[in-house]
Amino acid sequence: MKTGVLVMAYGTPTTPQDVETYYTRIRHGRAPTPELLTDLVRRYDAIGGISPLAQRTAAQVDGIASALELASPGKFDVRFGSKYEPPLLEETAESFVRDGFTRVIGIALTPHSSSMSTDQYMSRASQALGAAVTFSAIGAWWEAPGFLELIAGRVREALDLIPAELHATTEVIFSAHSLPEKILATGDTYPEQLHESARRAARLAGVTRWDIAWQSAGRTADPWIGPDILTVLRKKKDEGVNDVVSCPIGFVSDHLEVLFDIDVEAQGVAKEIGLNLVRTRSLNDDPAFMAILANVIGLAA
Repeated sequence: MKTGVLVMAYGTPTTPQDVETYYTRIRHGRAPTPELLTDLVRRYDAIGGISPLAQRTAAQVDGIASALELASPGKFDVRFGSKYEPPLLEETAESFVRDGFTRVIGIALTPHSSSMSTDQYMSRASQALGAAVTFSAIGAWWEAPGFLELIAGRVREALDLIPAELHATTEVIFSAHSLPEKILATGDTYPEQLHESARRAARLAGVTRWDIAWQSAGRTADPWIGPDILTVLRKKKDEGVNDVVSCPIGFVSDHLEVLFDIDVEAQGVAKEIGLNLVRTRSLNDDPAFMAILANVIGLAA
């Protein structure tokens, strides 16, 4: 019997007509206000009408499956389940049960873990699989062999787009998705993971000037972890920084939080204040990245 691999991601609407249904689902059944819906549609329109996340994730799932098959022929069955968009992760988990799998490994396509992200994926998957299936949950994998080296390579590649004589005064800003501040009261280590992964990636890239920022905070009344990247960019400019490399280390593919929040919104602020902003290339289905995740899964098997 093969070992099942449940690859999980947040999900995204696949057509403009699906946006309201998707937004209602991520709000746990509460329909968005017309203002919130208009704002989300505006952001999708700015990146071409819809996010490429579904296609990017499908390519990553295929890439992981191919890398696992290359490393361990016939050992794994890789399937995808989403947190908020069909196929939902519960549906995929139930498919493993129907097909008689007794062992399933779960991995989320996010390098850092928290009680409000990875833990929720794993809890939902475990419940759907039931007691008859042995479930191995992979948590944070940012320390996986090769991952930070790959990030460091992306940073160096972005730095090459800035004249060498300006590198000494260039700053790298590592960012990840913000979460509500209330997670801090529970001892959640998510912020520490971002800081440590950024520190190590900067060292591997040979960068001495770097900082962290948060991005993509939700439109809720609750306070979210900061400082926000837009605030940080303005602060850097006030401190005399003229060139910045944006490395959204918390994200592994091109999607709304990268293509709009960095390439449109942050880039817009940078141009407004006279800051040269260069973003690192997303990992997407880079074969080197797929091999890293396949190795993480293989070690959990």
